Amino acid sequence: MTDYKLIEEQSRKAVAELIEAAGLKAGQIMVVGCSTSEVAGQKIGSGGNQEIAAAIMAGIYPLLNKNGIFLAAQCCEHLNRALIIEEKAAGSCRSEQVNVVPQPCAGGAFSTAAYKAFDNPVAVEYIKADAGIDIGGTLIGMHLKAVAVPVRISVDKIGQAAVICARTRPKFIGGSRAAYDQHMV
Repeated sequence: MTDYKLIEEQSRKAVAELIEAAGLKAGQIMVVGCSTSEVAGQKIGSGGNQEIAAAIMAGIYPLLNKNGIFLAAQCCEHLNRALIIEEKAAGSCRSEQVNVVPQPCAGGAFSTAAYKAFDNPVAVEYIKADAGIDIGGTLIGMHLKAVAVPVRISVDKIGQAAVICARTRPKFIGGSRAAYDQHMV
């Protein structure tokens, strides 16, 4: 039997730890890729689950909102890993909107849950997020800024799905004679 409360708690804890480790601030973007199939212990893409998606959203979305951080929910490969974000986030990062509404079997359960939870959801093809959580091997790297740094948190699984986190940092340029701002490392 699936423990939805545990999944919600694991999700909340993972996001809280990543917010702190990445030093995320209001206005920044966190991308979340999520295979609810993997959370349930199944092969990715084989058993999307709206209840699991709702539990994960319940764990992460209020915390991100409280901190003023935008959620970008990655769709599955059937929608070319497009993202569902709030319209104001799309405007602030100058992402061009595309026309699609995610469905459980074309977009995935998690992006569908995000679309339903957002005030003004829109879909975009690309974004450059400041941090991200990959729940179940969904490959979020294409939506992170150029220099992604792995972040180890205490939550290594949500349900049965492996969790991998990353933050980003500015590129180092200038070579051996350059000096760098250590606060941006």
